[in-house]
Amino acid sequence: MNKKILCIGNALVDIIKVMDDDKVLSAFNLPKGSMQLIDFDTRKRFMDATKGYSETMVSGGSAANTANALANLGIEVGYIGMVGSDSLGEFYVSDMHRNKIKTQVFKSDKQGTGTALTLVSSDGERTFATYLGAATELSADILLQEYFVGYDYVHIEGYLISNRRLMEAIFKFAENIGAKISLDLASYNVVEENSEFLNDLCQRCNIIFANEDEATAFTGLEAEKAVEEIAKYSDIAIVKIGAKGSLISDGKVVKVDAEPSKQTLDTTGAGDVYAGGFLAALMQGKTLSECGKWGSITAGNVIEVLGTKMDADRWTAIRQEIAAL
Repeated sequence: MNKKILCIGNALVDIIKVMDDDKVLSAFNLPKGSMQLIDFDTRKRFMDATKGYSETMVSGGSAANTANALANLGIEVGYIGMVGSDSLGEFYVSDMHRNKIKTQVFKSDKQGTGTALTLVSSDGERTFATYLGAATELSADILLQEYFVGYDYVHIEGYLISNRRLMEAIFKFAENIGAKISLDLASYNVVEENSEFLNDLCQRCNIIFANEDEATAFTGLEAEKAVEEIAKYSDIAIVKIGAKGSLISDGKVVKVDAEPSKQTLDTTGAGDVYAGGFLAALMQGKTLSECGKWGSITAGNVIEVLGTKMDADRWTAIRQEIAAL
């Protein structure tokens, strides 16, 4: 029987701005590569300050990006999130359905659909100014056990960790059905601000994804040692090390090279689609080295496009490359 995965996260529409320099980051005191939460008024000031930059709008959010990659790699995927009762929310749900993702998306009458203003620097690094909007209303009180039934894996984005009751509910429902729990640590500042609670959650995980900064923030160690430390918490630990590839450990460390790319246009979503590729392979019984290769292929492709969505032709090419491994 084919395995199924449920992804849970903040449902956000990505508004991608490509910048000539990092003056806007300095003006708003945004650390490059970080994710900062902003309010509605600050979002308006950001939009005004970046009015002259080229703009692309796509549906996003970390877990949704992973879900999209999984679906395009032939995995049956569900998604839980919350949007506003507005045109952006309709756009979001329609986009998920186009990708054959089963949704349990709640709608808020109080706040609009959240947005992630993605500021892309000239070197491809991205910095997020996120207005969560309706996404903040996803709560433990509206989740039901039935939404989890039938799934073998549950993948959770770490950005949800600020709502501790919600995270506890997700873990409880996943554990009740015996699903394997996958957690993406999301951002180094999220890790730093929630270290004690995150430490407890990670001991209940089967799979943990982190990039170099997140791994160091969590363990205080460099990537090579950090992946070994994180593997003490879970069955599988993955530390993504950018152009150098990824480190994977289930007690024994495997290094997988990054996929060569023609150009780095935008690194937005690279870690998310890496997780999608990795999990798709894992759910089909591949070795850890093969899982890392699937992740590298998907990540290596998404950085060649603006935003997190790749067209059908590129996904066909990705599937062909994976099949030839």
